[in-house]
Amino acid sequence: MAISATRLTAPRRGNYGGFGLEKASAAPQFAAALPAPGSLRVVPRNNSVDGFSVFEKREELRRVLQSKHFVNSPKKIRFLEFIAEQTFQGNSDKLNEYLIGSEVYDRGADFDQQKDPIVRVQAHEIRRLLKKYYEEQGGSGVIRVDLPAGHYVPVFSRIEPAGSAETAVAASQPAPASRPANRVYLGVTIALAVLCAVLAVLLARRGPESSALQARRTVAVLPANLDWFWHPFVPPASAPLIVIPNHPLLRAAHDGDSAQTWAAGHEIPKASLPEFRDTIHFRELKRFVFVPSLTDFTSVGETIGLVDLCEMFFRMGDACPVRQSRLLNFEEIKNNNVILLGGNQSWSGRVFLNVEGFHFQDGVILNNKPQPGEKPLYRPEFDPVTNELTRDYALVLMLPNEKKEDRVLLIYGIYTQGSQAAIEFLTSPEKMAQLHTALAALSPDHKTIPPYFQVLLTTTVENAVPGDASIVAVRKIDN
Repeated sequence: MAISATRLTAPRRGNYGGFGLEKASAAPQFAAALPAPGSLRVVPRNNSVDGFSVFEKREELRRVLQSKHFVNSPKKIRFLEFIAEQTFQGNSDKLNEYLIGSEVYDRGADFDQQKDPIVRVQAHEIRRLLKKYYEEQGGSGVIRVDLPAGHYVPVFSRIEPAGSAETAVAASQPAPASRPANRVYLGVTIALAVLCAVLAVLLARRGPESSALQARRTVAVLPANLDWFWHPFVPPASAPLIVIPNHPLLRAAHDGDSAQTWAAGHEIPKASLPEFRDTIHFRELKRFVFVPSLTDFTSVGETIGLVDLCEMFFRMGDACPVRQSRLLNFEEIKNNNVILLGGNQSWSGRVFLNVEGFHFQDGVILNNKPQPGEKPLYRPEFDPVTNELTRDYALVLMLPNEKKEDRVLLIYGIYTQGSQAAIEFLTSPEKMAQLHTALAALSPDHKTIPPYFQVLLTTTVENAVPGDASIVAVRKIDN
C-alpha cells in the first residue's frame, strides 16, 4: 500500500505515490550529475581512466552509504561524500588530513593533525566498513569503492564475477579417463544416432505438412502505423531491455514482517486515515505501522502497460526482458536497446534530459520555450471536492544510446495513469497515425520523421483509470 509523501491522507496512486525518498535522492550527491541547460546530452560520459562515468560512481556511492554499515553514521557518510566529490571535481590532489578535518569534522584553523588523529581513525574505520559491505552485501554489483591505506582519494574498480577464476582453472584440467564410462557414452551415442535417423525419415515423409505448419507460425508483421516507431526495437534489432521503476514508499507492516522491520516503522492512528476504511488492510491490521521499502511496489500503470508492450514484442517473435530500475547499471543502457518506464527512477530524469523541450521536474512538466498555444508549465489536475486525479500528462522521448547504434525510449507520466495512457497510445495504430502526422509536420518536406524526438501527451482520469491519451505537442531532438 503506497502512502503519499507530501500528504499521508491522500489516496493518490502515481509516480509520486510512495514515500518521498525519490525527491530526497535528487539531493546534493546527484545535483552535479544533472546536465546544464543546453541541448540533449548524456551525463556524464566516461571521463576517467577507470572507465566509469561520474554518474555510475555516484550511484555506487549512494548504495554504499544507504547500507546498514553507513546509514546511521552521518560523519562517515559526510567523509566519503566529501572526498568523492572532491575527486569527481578534479581536486583529488588537494585532499589531505587537514582539509578533511576542517571540512568534515569542523576542526578550526588551529587543527593539529599530530595531536588530533580523528581523520586517520575515521579513515581506518571507513576502510573496514567498506570491506565488510562488499563481503556481505555489495559483491553482486559492478563497481567497488575502496579507500587505499595511507590515502584519502577513493578508488573505483570493476568487480569481477565470483568464481570466474575457479571456472577457468577447472576448465583447464583434463578429465580423468574412465573405460566403463566410455563404453556407456559409446552406447548412448549409437542410440542417439539411430533415433536421429528415424526422425529424419519421419520428417522427410511429412515435409509438405511441416512447411504448412511453419507458414502458420510465421512471425506477425507490425502495422505500418506502428512499424515506423517500433522498428528499432523488433527483429532483426536486438530485443529491448524494459526497465520498470521501484518506487520508494511506506507500506503497511504485517505479521509476516520481522521484528526488525516493525522496529523501523512509523505508526499512524487508523482513525486518521479514513480513506483506507474500506480496504482489507483497515479490517485485518490491528495497527497502522508503515515501513520504508524500495523493493515491494511497482506502479500499476507501468505494469499494465508492460503487458501491452510484451504482447506486441511476442507477436513479433521478440523477447521481452524486464529489469527493475534499482538493478540496472549504466553500462547496460549504453550498450543495448532500452525502454524506461516511469519517471520515478534515477535513469529517467537524471541521465537523459532535454531542457530545450519538455522536461519532468518536481511533479510537473516544464516547457522552457513555449510555442504558440503552449503553456510554460503543465501540472496534473484534481477534482476540487474529492481530490481525485482528473488529468495527467506524460512524456515520450526517443533518443540514441551512447553508441548511436541502438535506442533509448523513455515513457513516463507525472502519475502512473499517465504512463499507462502513454503506452496504450504508443501501441495503438490509430493513435500512432496521428503522431506520425504531427512529427512529419516538423520536417521541411512534411514527410520525413526525425529519428529522435519528444512527445507531450495528456489523458483524462476517472476513478484512477486513464482515458484515451492525446497529443499536446511534439519536438524534434537534434542528433
